[in-house]
Parts: sequence; structure tokens; C-alpha cells
Amino acid sequence: MADPPSSAWKEFSVERVAPFERGGSQLIVEVDLTDPDLYGAGDLHSVFDSLRRRPGLFWNAERDGPGFWAVTRYADAVSVYKDVRRFTSTRGTILRPTRRRIDPACGRMLVMTDAPRHTRLKQILNRGFTPKMVERLQDRLTSSVAEIVDAAIRQGHCDFVGDVSARIPVVAICELMGVPPEDWSMMYELTSTAFSSGDPDYALSSSGRFSSASAHSEILDYYSRLLTRRRRAPADDLVSVLAAAEIAGERLSDQEVLFNCDNLIVGGNETVRHAAAGGMLALLERPGELARLRSDLSHMDTAVEEMLRWTTPGMHVLRTCRRNAVVGGQTVRAGEQVVVWNISANRDAAEFRDPHAFDVSRSPNRHLALGFGEHYCLGAALARMELRTLMKYVLTHVSRMELIGPVRRLRSNLVSGFKRLPVELHPS
Repeated sequence: MADPPSSAWKEFSVERVAPFERGGSQLIVEVDLTDPDLYGAGDLHSVFDSLRRRPGLFWNAERDGPGFWAVTRYADAVSVYKDVRRFTSTRGTILRPTRRRIDPACGRMLVMTDAPRHTRLKQILNRGFTPKMVERLQDRLTSSVAEIVDAAIRQGHCDFVGDVSARIPVVAICELMGVPPEDWSMMYELTSTAFSSGDPDYALSSSGRFSSASAHSEILDYYSRLLTRRRRAPADDLVSVLAAAEIAGERLSDQEVLFNCDNLIVGGNETVRHAAAGGMLALLERPGELARLRSDLSHMDTAVEEMLRWTTPGMHVLRTCRRNAVVGGQTVRAGEQVVVWNISANRDAAEFRDPHAFDVSRSPNRHLALGFGEHYCLGAALARMELRTLMKYVLTHVSRMELIGPVRRLRSNLVSGFKRLPVELHPS
């Protein structure tokens, strides 16, 4: 039987999703998937359950945008991911009000390129994940996780998001990119503010020194200075790999390097931060699953996959149709946009048995939380390493963890995640 929805979700009436009508080839439903309130306080999964039951695709009109076809079923999502000839990533990959204008990162940032450039960029970036680097990352993660979690245990209570899960990916990304440890605290503040997915609670950093926009500028300025140093004196880090990289005989420009640094920082921070927090909440709300995992840590790999499926931090990905295609029986015309809702596809009963149940031993689990095919997440192995290291340490060093306050979700249509998860910790 499916687990009850998290108490973190406030009621969002499914009655807002009206019976569909045929308007030519278009379905009309009274819900706007771009509305951030749906994700901050809505019963999101009931809405997507309803949309998956409707034939074809759902046309989501936008007040300030061109509108898009919403892909909510797993099989249809995979078909879009696979069809790289008809669907391009070079015209933007996320919903944003300004997408009518060309993003300068299009065609330059890994996630906004198509083959063959995408293939070459991915090969270059993979050079940063050498066995030596992975071993160094694991050592650094192990010691940093112990330090961060032990500090929270000594305090007796913490916000699991801000004090624990948000700090782990900063360590990994900084180590990978070659940021020295003395700058990690600054990077934590900057990334927490810059990549807030538009939530107004993050308009200013914790110190009040940075707005979201200025924090992002500070990050790019920092990496610009680091790039200048690495062009002169390479080191064993990913910025040095990018600094020396060439495509078709031409060295990557400073702008291209910075775009791809930005891509890695965003993806590396958001996925682990919110999968760890959401995964921990799922365990706290399901004592039976927590006990199963604690008593048999051999389930850790499948538990991490279930946390990724359950939370799906990167909720959607956008593609633009460059020649007429058919998806789920619906004709999509050249120039139209489709948005694959990974968070919906990952709860599709046609692919996942009892999809609204959280099962630490779920197998198979072919979720789309890290993308699919050509655009499968570059840092997937690193994200899994971070989640395994953190969860194993918490489960073996904390005897009991309790929620001690309200859980608050991000108000965002891009990132499914948490702003606050207050817990009390009891040491083993």
C-alpha cells in the first residue's frame, strides 16, 4: 500500500484540475505547471497523477511565455530524451520568463549543446574524474561528512538542510574545481544564495552581503580569477582541464569555461542538497524503512537510488522541437517547446511498481532524476558517492533523529527541494 503523502505538503485541491476537453489537438486543463505555489505548498503528485491519466500531452499556456507541451509519462519522457535529432537542447533547457531571448550559454554550456559538440565537451569534462581525483574526493568527503555531522550531533539539533545536506556538495565541488579550503565557507554562502531557484526567501544571503544576482556574479568573478591562474600554472583540478581544452583545434574561450564551471556548480549543489534532505525526511516519516536500512546497510545503493527517484531535485528539462514529431500520440510542430517533467515520470505506475511508496530496496529503479541517454548527468557517480557517504555516517552515528518543527519546501518550479528540515539528533 502506498505511503501517505508527506506532512510537508499542504493541501492542494485536485478539483483545480478540470475535466479535459478537446480543442483541436490540444487538451485544456485548469492548472499552470509554472506556478511556483504548486511546488511550495501544493499536492503536486495528485496533479501529475491526474495529468498522466489524460491521453496525449498537456498544453500549458503561459501568461508571459510561449507555452509548452508538458510530458508527464515515463515512456513519453524517454522518447523525447532519445530523439536528439528532433529535439534540441541548444535553445534553452529550463522554463524561465526570459527564454524568448537567446541565452548566451546556448551552444556553449554542456547541458545546452547537441552532438557533436556535446560529445566532445563531455569527454573533456570527464578528464576531471580521474581515479586519483575520485580517490581524493572520497577521502575528503569521508572526513568532511564526519566533521559536519559530528558538529550537528554535539549541538543536539540542527536544520538538516542548512547545517548538513547543503554543506556536503560544496565540499565535493570545491575539491573538484580546485577551490582552496579557506574559501569553502564563502562558497557555501554564495551558492546557497545564487542557486535558490527564484525562491524569495533567498533574495539575500545569510550575512546580508549578497543578493541572488550579486552572489552569482561573485561566483563567476571568483572562477574567472581562478581560471587566469590555472592558464598560467595548471593544477590537478577540473578548471585546469577546461583551461587546456580544445574543440576542433580551438581552445575554449574564458566565457565557455565559465559557463561550464557554472553548470557543474549548479548541478553539483542542487542534486545532493535536496536528495539528501528529502531522502532523510522520507526515512523519518517511515520508521519501518529506516529500521530496514539501519539494520542492513547492504541496501544503501538501492536506498540512494530511491532517494533520487523520490525527490527528483531537477524537476523538469526543456527541449525545442526542430522538426515535426509525435510524442504520446500528440503532434509537436517545429519551433514548439516540450517540457519533460522528470518528477512526474518518476511516479508513473506504468514503470514503477507502487510508485508512491518509498522502498529502500526498490529494484529495478530506472528513474530519470539524473537524466537519460546523451544528457545523462556528468556528475552522477559523484552525487551517489556523496549521498552514500553522508547517509551511512548518519545512520551509524545517530541513534535517533526526530522532527522538531515544520518542514518548509522551496517555492520553485525548477528544483524540488527543501528550505528547512529541523531535527533533533541523539548520538549512538
